[in-house]
Amino acid sequence: MSAIVRKEIHTGWAHSGIVAAGDYCFLNYCVGNVGGSIEEQVNGAFDEMERRLALFGLTLRDVVKLDCLFRNIWDIPVMEKVIRERFAGHYPARKSIETNFADTGAVCFQADAIAYRGEGR
Repeated sequence: MSAIVRKEIHTGWAHSGIVAAGDYCFLNYCVGNVGGSIEEQVNGAFDEMERRLALFGLTLRDVVKLDCLFRNIWDIPVMEKVIRERFAGHYPARKSIETNFADTGAVCFQADAIAYRGEGR
């Protein structure tokens, strides 16, 4: 069994941005373009996800599970549009949840993910 590797460690929040364990990588708190439109925030979150995945040589194609958190659950169609554009048919399993984020109201979208890194990656 390979070692667990944690990157993007944030001691203040007591979490890691991405953790590789065995054949999988676990990502949390992917946000971006905070304060922008919902489409800008969804794209920003996936930009951040891509950046972290690249730390292990992975891409959005390797994502097998998404947990998507919304301030307004009725924004799901915007996220689905972005997923169609960015994942190009390699759609992960997905769950969408509405939540109140612990901020001033600027965050409207966050994504957590699991990516497969098997086959020697």
